[in-house]
Amino acid sequence: MAKVSQSLQGMTDIEFPEVNIWQTLESRAREVMLQYDFKEIRTPIVEMTSVYLHSLGDTSEIVQKQMYAFETRGGKQVCLRPEGTAGVMRYVSNNMQELQDARLYYMGPMFRAERPQAGRKRQFHQLGVECIGGASARQDAEVIALQDSLFKAWELDGVVFQLNTRGSSEDFPKILDGLRSELMPSTDDLCEDCRRRMDNNVLRVLDCKNPGCKTVVEGLSPITTWMAPESVAYFEEVLATLDTFGVSYVVNPLLVRGLDYYQHSIWEVTSDRLGAQDALSGGGRYQMKANGKTIEGVGFGIGMERALMALAKEVEDKFSAEALPLVMLVGQNEEAQAANLPLIVQLRELGYRVRMDLNGKSMKAQMKAAGRQQARWVLIRGESELEAQTIQIRDMESGEQREVPFADIAKTLNTHW
Repeated sequence: MAKVSQSLQGMTDIEFPEVNIWQTLESRAREVMLQYDFKEIRTPIVEMTSVYLHSLGDTSEIVQKQMYAFETRGGKQVCLRPEGTAGVMRYVSNNMQELQDARLYYMGPMFRAERPQAGRKRQFHQLGVECIGGASARQDAEVIALQDSLFKAWELDGVVFQLNTRGSSEDFPKILDGLRSELMPSTDDLCEDCRRRMDNNVLRVLDCKNPGCKTVVEGLSPITTWMAPESVAYFEEVLATLDTFGVSYVVNPLLVRGLDYYQHSIWEVTSDRLGAQDALSGGGRYQMKANGKTIEGVGFGIGMERALMALAKEVEDKFSAEALPLVMLVGQNEEAQAANLPLIVQLRELGYRVRMDLNGKSMKAQMKAAGRQQARWVLIRGESELEAQTIQIRDMESGEQREVPFADIAKTLNTHW
């Protein structure tokens, strides 16, 4: 049998103390979601492939290149979920009457078969929000404000909200025709990918990173040129509402987002701590099909690995230490170790994080384990402490040790250190 020495490329383990940072971010996210009255939903990791073909569009890069798709024994085409929105839409479409104004969020692993880059894994974790309902500029602004509140709760500064509009679905054909018409004279100056996009995804030409394409794009009219006045007014109301909410932003007329279902408001969040690949999150208003039904809403997704990369070192250190400090019970002999068994129950009931050796190890080995487990305090009992009804409490950071009455253990832990 082959020896398994490491996880698959692009799929990583998350362990102590880093997992404490994850737990802190998730906990604070839930607090923000509660403040905005969003409720959690947990969709399956495996979905029918058709869920994404119908929702994301078969020209999107996710569908064309990145899905982990396979066939079940029964011949069904399924895949690991590459993003969260489509699965939520599938759920909403089956419960339209109850969920027509739903405010939902999700957290969990997603999977994309792409070459791993910094902060981009094949198994990555995403936090997303979906606010179901018809087009509303103020609703779009509230969801952006929620995301801003989330970053503040995470103490993640240096982020920039870049906003644009794609107009309504009625505007879309005019926008595509207008762009093609202005790009046509410069087709030879475009990269191979963008020449292909001219037919099936011309909006993506606007955010191409190729220098030649960027030069061509600089001379194009903004896409608002081909929008109805009502669509332009919609976007202006989004910006005015964000001003009222106190959310900072910049308007980026070249922002398009990569999925076919977006309309009206779209945005991307970047961070100056992520280097050249500075995208942290994206979102927008959408209209998509699920189970033959049209669903409208607005939402965003945040890559958790990217968020961790963007955290300042001092914030990471603080978050990693936010778990309850560990108390270790050490018994000098069998009698003391037996006496510590009811004590561990009492301390846990009081809310402390406590552990002790249960394998009869020597006192020296128990103290070594306390250091290895990064215990904050060690409570030591031997024959004399049992007789005097006292306990030795050692502060593992300072090395200070003092003897206190057994009845004062909790009081001492709460007030002395």
